[in-house]
Amino acid sequence: MAKTMTKKWNLLVAIAAAALAVTAVGPAAAASPQAQNTHGASHSAKVSGVHVVSHLNIADGQRPENITLEPDGSADVTFAYSRQVARITPDGRVRVLATLPAPSAGAVTPALTSPFLGGIVRAQDGTLYFLYATGTTDLTGLWRLRPGGVPERIAALPADGLPNGLALDQRTGLLYVADSVLGAVWRVPTSGGAPSKWAAAPELAPAGFLGANGIKIHNGAAWVTNLDKGTVLRIPISGRGTAGPVQTRATGLVNIDDFDFVGAGNTLLAAINADNKVVLVRPNGHTTVLTAADGLEGPTSVAVRGNTAYIASAAYFTDKDPNVLAVRITSGH
Repeated sequence: MAKTMTKKWNLLVAIAAAALAVTAVGPAAAASPQAQNTHGASHSAKVSGVHVVSHLNIADGQRPENITLEPDGSADVTFAYSRQVARITPDGRVRVLATLPAPSAGAVTPALTSPFLGGIVRAQDGTLYFLYATGTTDLTGLWRLRPGGVPERIAALPADGLPNGLALDQRTGLLYVADSVLGAVWRVPTSGGAPSKWAAAPELAPAGFLGANGIKIHNGAAWVTNLDKGTVLRIPISGRGTAGPVQTRATGLVNIDDFDFVGAGNTLLAAINADNKVVLVRPNGHTTVLTAADGLEGPTSVAVRGNTAYIASAAYFTDKDPNVLAVRITSGH
């Protein structure tokens, strides 16, 4: 399976990858000699203490696509192509929580071909929500796993799309789904039911491979990345819950995948998948703070808790060491 997926992703990268314009040394140079700075970004934060939480097993299909955190420091992840949701303990042990059913023979998932497990979030009661794309109407959609339960689909999503990023608005109990193929954001209540198309705009559309990708709810808006276009977008949530005009907040980040915010402001850490980097994105620019020298293997997703960031790498392009890293984030001067 590993060899098959490597060939597939090497083919897709020829479509998706583009050069990321970066120059000069950034704030994490001590930990990452190759770290770079672009657009004159302020040296306002740095990372240190990079360490591996868990080395994962390619032979078992352990390629983490997305990540969410448990109160005890464990990480819940989706293994993209093995159809599994798993928990990784702070000491690196892996336990499979659920395996989703395989689609019927001959099913083809849009853009990726194989069945794909994408975004995952955790509600306060411990329920996990995650996205599954198969190219079939019976399985594609939003799934739920209650503690001690079994996975169940609670909302169908279009089989010709690719539900990828997932965000939970804890305040309203609404889930937001970034569709990478249809260039849309869907909205579904945690209780399930028919999804509504919350936002659709050219800025969310793909440009050859994948469009809308990672998504977070933050400071009264849905923030979404576009992998092909290398952008970070902000979509305001009105008082009535409707989507406002799409605002472009960062550019020049082609291959950007998932991300998370650092602190209460609008600074974020983003995974630049095919370029093997994690970038600190601020309103005035972006800075590369982690590279392959730190252990990244095609980073796919980021989860931040307090002063610690967890980065999942699926090794889609390197095909060597999928892993989960943790780093400490500190303010600079």
